[in-house]
Amino acid sequence: MARVRLSVAERRVELLRAAIEQIEARGVAAVRIADVAAALGVSNALVLYHFSTKEKLVAAAFTHAAQDDLAHLRKLLGRRTSALRRLRAAVRWYAPTGQAKGWRLWIEGWAVALREPALREVTRDLDKEWKAALVEVIAEGVAADEFVCADPVGTALRLTALMDGLAVQLTSYPGSVPRSRAQEWVDEALARELGLDRQALAGR
Repeated sequence: MARVRLSVAERRVELLRAAIEQIEARGVAAVRIADVAAALGVSNALVLYHFSTKEKLVAAAFTHAAQDDLAHLRKLLGRRTSALRRLRAAVRWYAPTGQAKGWRLWIEGWAVALREPALREVTRDLDKEWKAALVEVIAEGVAADEFVCADPVGTALRLTALMDGLAVQLTSYPGSVPRSRAQEWVDEALARELGLDRQALAGR
């Protein structure tokens, strides 16, 4: 069956999605241009036409994944409901027990970012935008008297640090922490940061 002819933009997206899948499966160090090409049934030359080196492909793949995550976060925080409901939805989606995908990808990205400046910039920017979005919705909730939080910036940092750490444990060491227990810890931390009890958080 002949392949559908894609536009340049569509082809790049297809290649980036395939690269993300291959990075998740093989890791950055092991993945090759040939792996991405084989996954799509295209030539190595086609991949290199769009991304002249493996390093550029990897950086672009992580940028694409980051943009997807941020777009979903903005969608959750843009809902017409209370700040608390939006914040709780975002935290539950991001937490390693939620529906967010790609924790293996981001753990791999954090490791490689220690040595690769381009990838470090991508992961740092994603981290900054995620925290900034949390700070904004927390400030909205405080202004609306939905909850109390004296330090939204600190709260955003502590929550993400907890969830990132749990993600490493659950992804790297399956079974080390029951998913239900990890979710309890995240809920308890969110309630504590907002001056609510956990039952009140669940009921709002």
